[in-house]
Amino acid sequence: MPPSTLTTHWATLQNGSDIRGVALEGVAGQTVNLTPEVVATLGKAFATWLSAELEHPLDKLTIAIGRDSRLSGPELMGAAIAGMTSLGCRVLDVAMASTPAMFMATVLPEFACHGAIMMTASHLPFNRNGLKFFTRQGGLGKGDISRILELAEQGNFSTATAPGLVESRDLIGAYAAGLVQQIRQSVNHPEHFDQPLQGLKIIVDAGNGAGGFFASRVLEPLGADTTGSQFLDPDGTFPNHVPNPEDAAAIASICQAVVAQGADFGLIFDTDVDRGAAVDAEGRELNRNRLIALISAIVLQEHPGTTIVTDSTTSDGLTQFIEGDLGGIHHRFRRGYKNVINEAIRLNEAGQPSWLAIEASGHGAMKENYFLDDGAYLVSKLLVELAKARLAGQRLTDLIATLQDPHDSQEYRLKVLAPEPQAYGAEVMAQLKAFVATQADWAVVPNTYEGVRVACQSPAENGWFMVRMSLHDPVMVLNIESNVVDGVAQIGDRLQAFLATLANLDISALER
Repeated sequence: MPPSTLTTHWATLQNGSDIRGVALEGVAGQTVNLTPEVVATLGKAFATWLSAELEHPLDKLTIAIGRDSRLSGPELMGAAIAGMTSLGCRVLDVAMASTPAMFMATVLPEFACHGAIMMTASHLPFNRNGLKFFTRQGGLGKGDISRILELAEQGNFSTATAPGLVESRDLIGAYAAGLVQQIRQSVNHPEHFDQPLQGLKIIVDAGNGAGGFFASRVLEPLGADTTGSQFLDPDGTFPNHVPNPEDAAAIASICQAVVAQGADFGLIFDTDVDRGAAVDAEGRELNRNRLIALISAIVLQEHPGTTIVTDSTTSDGLTQFIEGDLGGIHHRFRRGYKNVINEAIRLNEAGQPSWLAIEASGHGAMKENYFLDDGAYLVSKLLVELAKARLAGQRLTDLIATLQDPHDSQEYRLKVLAPEPQAYGAEVMAQLKAFVATQADWAVVPNTYEGVRVACQSPAENGWFMVRMSLHDPVMVLNIESNVVDGVAQIGDRLQAFLATLANLDISALER
């Protein structure tokens, strides 16, 4: 059911394949719409949906629920638990957890839950919160979320004669132990099997989210020195920086810490640990195209010729690296981590092997790990290669020595002022293609799955740009990348001449 058939209140809670809302007062212009009452109803709606999907009685369901470090988490989680137990469901309260760990609650034998809920709003500000839902098949899709919201709006729930039981369980401990075992076995260190990271100083920046466990429960049992790790304590005010591996201040913070501590490696996670990034010993960030290149090099060693699915904004240098240097196939697809993951699953089902689906944002999912976007698992793959490289007297970054980094890349968000943003966006795309056709050294790149991507072939520009509609906002997103000095500015100035003719597009961001 499309969300447009819901009333405004319930429809506004849908954010693609998640539910997100304002949970706390304190930000001007943002009214609380994710109250304990709303979350209790959502808990009932998920349980009801799950019961119907599995054809399993409500009082026979076991559902796990966890949360990140947000201030609203404990109260909202209590409300969700009350909602589900009122229907007779058994609930496992796993307290602080990561989003990937919540999925694992459905597949780990000692938990074997029918479904799971993670209370998180990823990297959004402190006043937001939300819910992510899982079954044993993975994260729910947009249609599933719409159906759950429909059930919430209808509110036709029957109270059980006896409430379901609530049990406290240590999920993050079981999840971390799985990562530790995977790293030990994959490195297979000839002298220190149990501690293959012995002699390595690796620092973690959890941004005061839920990822602090990685230092104490994964790295330290493996022998790593984690001295100098920062912002490991959960704090829902996020006092140090936004817990987001894409954020410039967050990345600068972990880079500076690696250099100051003389560390061999640095790791940074978002709030709920479904995204991660890394920093090498020189303080160079390994995120976006570099992170994709690094994990692609690892995957293509293990699965030669496989297809790497990325989102549409990745660089031409990455394509050259994956296809020209590694012998893989680079398949760009639509933005949105579920889109990228679902495309990799589709390719596999069609007989085209694809072992990695990853967005430039850091959402990375691997076939060997249930196609779960799992930041901790992704960096664990890097740690295995880090240990192996050290044994061989090499550096991890030797794997991406031939990757061509762009000289500069920028993203601009241009507000659409028209009353029907999507229709207007489609109109702009058509006009842009016509404009590009008049430019001798510009060419529309074929077979893009969203927006318009243009190759800019003049020596002064030597790059590309892409215009697409935002997934959720009335915004056109412009990405520009160039391999030469001032190339981004050259492309932007030339493109501005076209964009300035569009009355219903605010291009002030580009003009700055």
